Amino acid sequence: MEWFRDALALHRDVINQLNVYPVPDGDTGTNMALTLETVVTEVSAAGDQMSEVCHAISHGSLMGARGNSGVILSQILRGLAETVAAAGHVDPPVLAGALQRASAAADEAVSTPVEGTILTVVRDVATAAAEAVEEGVDGLVQMVEGCQQAGRASLDRTPELLPQLARANVVDAGGAGFLLFLDALATAMDGRPLPDPPPVDPTAGVGAAVAGADDPHGVDDAAGTRYEVMFFLEADDDRIGDFRSAWEALGDSIVVVGGDGLWNCHIHSNDIGGSIEAGIGVGRPYDIRVTDLFEQVEHIESLVEAEIGGTVTTVAGEPVRTAVVAVSVGAGVRRIFESLGVRAVIAGGQTMNPSTEHFVQAVEQLDAAEVVLLPNNKNIVPVAERVDECTDAEVRVVPTKGIAEGLAALMAYDPSATADQNQEAMADAASDVVTGEVTQAVRDTESELGPIASGQWLGLDRQGLRVVAPSAVEAATGLLAEIIDDSHELVTVIAGADAATAQVGEVSAWLAEHHSALEVEIHEGDQPLYPFYFGVE
Repeated sequence: MEWFRDALALHRDVINQLNVYPVPDGDTGTNMALTLETVVTEVSAAGDQMSEVCHAISHGSLMGARGNSGVILSQILRGLAETVAAAGHVDPPVLAGALQRASAAADEAVSTPVEGTILTVVRDVATAAAEAVEEGVDGLVQMVEGCQQAGRASLDRTPELLPQLARANVVDAGGAGFLLFLDALATAMDGRPLPDPPPVDPTAGVGAAVAGADDPHGVDDAAGTRYEVMFFLEADDDRIGDFRSAWEALGDSIVVVGGDGLWNCHIHSNDIGGSIEAGIGVGRPYDIRVTDLFEQVEHIESLVEAEIGGTVTTVAGEPVRTAVVAVSVGAGVRRIFESLGVRAVIAGGQTMNPSTEHFVQAVEQLDAAEVVLLPNNKNIVPVAERVDECTDAEVRVVPTKGIAEGLAALMAYDPSATADQNQEAMADAASDVVTGEVTQAVRDTESELGPIASGQWLGLDRQGLRVVAPSAVEAATGLLAEIIDDSHELVTVIAGADAATAQVGEVSAWLAEHHSALEVEIHEGDQPLYPFYFGVE
């Protein structure tokens, strides 16, 4: 598993590039790599017996699965591990049986399997393995090499089976990730080096994902649904059929894996509440993770390298009953948070999610009896929710999904109130704000709004893509026209590092002309890649 983890880490960027939105985004390689990190951690703590190692692989992959690709990969690894554990050894017939079980398990996990994805590649590899055994293959090395050849041929055919891949001039990202398992297996057997990643092709990428295309259920694109909902579900096995049926009415890209009362569940849906309520209807969902599939998740690291790693910045001040810890990116945003009473800021955001340990470090540095956390990102919320059990302080989480929500929440912060009181008041304030953001397309693609060319500017809100424009200002004003109505009184503009003073002035002038009754607050946030964040209340 360590070789596989290393291979995924080495090829992560290339795999991400195979699955890219018009905005800088890509998570298949990242999700698979993070899934393997958990697997390797559990294996390293397991005993030397085959059964113990296989159990660690099975359990670690279930608990550590990230995203659609990670969940499908977990099912593949569990199928492999369970077969090998039952046999107690590995030889060509056992490996062939394990690959067949892995393929079947992956297919079972997906409500509507689609050809041209990782499911196809795994199935073709399993078929090649079975045929090799029938032909009397001479040893594991020869068998794995045959599987590699069959897998590469299968991967090369994926664009013929899935139009989205053909349009984007790429092969399936998940299938490419799975083939690294075979490469890692060959390395483990005879010591050959892992393959070097090919250069990233800046002209390739899956582009039909912003809206209007069917989700291929093995490629981590967004299709017409905006949110990825994941959670673990404690439920009786005989209730899972009803749960699947409920989810099929709510979204797509449905993956439900597990057994014996514990299930890892994944769906793409526009109905977050309904997706979670379906789990409540049959059992107890926990560790709920909701990700906005349109949020940008790639390339931020290089722009904010100095702030990556969960760096904690604390602010001295008079003792308060309840202190606030917030996550942010951008020096300006950090200063705004500090001016509103935040006592500790953790550097982080999309693709640079701080760990539970970073939150605990921040809480303990404050030495406050009660603390409220503002994660300000959907992916960070579940991590923040684990902090309370890791520290003596009483910790509450306001599940803010973005910077604008975090700022709105702070408007209701009362340092003299309890953490519970602040949590309720701040959550109410955050839920009242309408958010929007502007970013730049990095790929040519098609969307429900028409063609998008690389370099054009996009305006997005919680509903998805709302505006495509030739300039950042036009995207900003077009988005504001979409999200502001007569009930609103205040617009908060957070200007990014790339927003020129003249551009901010143009947006301000547009607001004055078209919404003269609105109060407008403009802040320098210095955030990368997003020239404008908006909060409308």
